[in-house]
Amino acid sequence: MFSVCLLMRWLFMVYVDYVFISRKDFDGFKKLFHRFLQVKGPSVDWAKINRPPEELIQPYDRIKARGLPDNIAVSLNKLAVVKLNGGLGTSMGCKGPKSLISVRNENTFLDLTVKQIEHLNKTFNADVPLVLMNSFNTDEDTKKILQKYKHHQVKIHTFNQSRYPRINKESLLPIAKSMGTSGENAEAWYPPGHGDIYASFHNSGLLDKLIAEGKEYIFVSNIDNLGATVDLFILNHLMSQPADKRCEFIMEVTDKTRADVKGGTLIQYEDHLRLLEIAQVPKAHVDEFKSVTKFKIFNTNNLWISLPAIKRLQEKNSMDLEIIVNPKTLDGGLNVIQLETAVGAAIKSFNNAMGVNVPRSRFLPVKTSSDLLLVMSNLYTLDAGSLTMSKKREFLTTPHVKLGSSFTKVQEFLARFENIPDMLELDHLTVSGDVTFGKNVSLKGTVIIIANHGDRIDIPAGAMLENKIVSGNLRILDH
Repeated sequence: MFSVCLLMRWLFMVYVDYVFISRKDFDGFKKLFHRFLQVKGPSVDWAKINRPPEELIQPYDRIKARGLPDNIAVSLNKLAVVKLNGGLGTSMGCKGPKSLISVRNENTFLDLTVKQIEHLNKTFNADVPLVLMNSFNTDEDTKKILQKYKHHQVKIHTFNQSRYPRINKESLLPIAKSMGTSGENAEAWYPPGHGDIYASFHNSGLLDKLIAEGKEYIFVSNIDNLGATVDLFILNHLMSQPADKRCEFIMEVTDKTRADVKGGTLIQYEDHLRLLEIAQVPKAHVDEFKSVTKFKIFNTNNLWISLPAIKRLQEKNSMDLEIIVNPKTLDGGLNVIQLETAVGAAIKSFNNAMGVNVPRSRFLPVKTSSDLLLVMSNLYTLDAGSLTMSKKREFLTTPHVKLGSSFTKVQEFLARFENIPDMLELDHLTVSGDVTFGKNVSLKGTVIIIANHGDRIDIPAGAMLENKIVSGNLRILDH
């Protein structure tokens, strides 16, 4: 109760700046904060966790085998595509929205998304709009760039997710002194996770607008997942169900590998499908959660959600998403917490929800320069904004690539490659230290290149490295 009273005092202190943030944001934060104070202990009882019944996790091949009707355009016209566009490119050394980073042939994430949807609309004479959920960090820059798409055959809408104050870990008081986001308040605010999509979408009026236009479903995904394209077979599965058994929520999952052990998974919990995130797992069971034998699938965050169902749940205020407490240390050393929610956590609230176990190709996120190297290489071909694995690659799996800290920032990464190596026959690549690559380099099998501190390795133009370890010092100088 003490913290709630302090919170109310803080709200009164900044009330003079109220005009800069919506009342609904304030109400949303108060509700989330109050729930945070009430929650004691883990949000799940481990003993109640069960694997989902097989019928609730459909194999993608079974859905695809049903084929497509001739009138699939009718279903497309009931769909909108929503991309989560709240993140910045700072982790890759870039300023501004991550969606504006060039990833392939000078195309940004946003360029590729627009091209994908435009190709759908032209091919099927459909009207699938693109909706961007921006944050206060990305909204201004994104809106400026949208002008370049005004002659494309795709309608683009935007709305903003909420802006909540970070909380001092010790006092449990918001650290913001006012509603401003510059100066001493630069680190005081944050977008509260993609679970905020439901309230923000509803509050923006865009949810009602799309329903009025005849849209029934949204396909939601992270804008940096280049595998998250509209899948006509999943769409048809949704639209072909009887009205009284209509699935309101599909989560695309895929088989877990050792690289995905921290990814959220679907469980059966108290007769409902539920998303279990690692942050919710009691410490004693974390190793069990990471097991690829017990929890075999993970959430790709590609989601198909009923618009009328979102409206119903929002109006009834019955979407109770688990709170993720995200600790942060600010530049000045202050320890704070962010209260967040995940969009997939809402699966438990929807009727007839299910998972679809999709091919790994539908999960192609670009989080690091190592991921960027993969999607820029000849491992993938680009067609109408979509990346697909090259038919020249003998294996469907992607190589494991680990680039060192010298490659972290995109500009530094690009400067170290005269062009992207041939990687069609690569299995594993590790690069550490001051390393550069000349033109037309070919990498095959397992390649490890390590330049020790103070050394530099220049891989010469035309070099072919197959199952090689390169270390020491190798300089190629102009004569």
